[in-house]
Order: sequence, then C-alpha cells, then structure tokens
Amino acid sequence: MKQLTESRSSSKWRERVAFLLLTGVIFPLLTVFLVAGYGFAVWIWQIFTGPPTGH
Repeated sequence: MKQLTESRSSSKWRERVAFLLLTGVIFPLLTVFLVAGYGFAVWIWQIFTGPPTGH
C-alpha cells in the first residue's frame, strides 16, 4: 500500500512539473517564435512587394 501512495505522489509531482514547464517555458517560447516568425514573413513579403500603399 505504501508503494502505491508513493507512486501517486510521484506521479502528481511529475504532472505539476510538466504543467509548470508547459505554462512557464514552452508556451511563452512558442508564442514568441510565432510572433517573430509572422513579423519575419511580413518583412520578407514587403521586400518583394514593397510597402503597403495608402489607396
């Protein structure tokens, strides 16, 4: 019975670490890379097509 309790607490600890890693590291990095990638794509697009015009 003791081993089952230790296994559950270990599993909960790993779940919390995974959650903190996802919310504190992975998602923020992914967001930064997506925004930077979009900005880079717009920059490259404007190199070939020129800046947007006012009309």
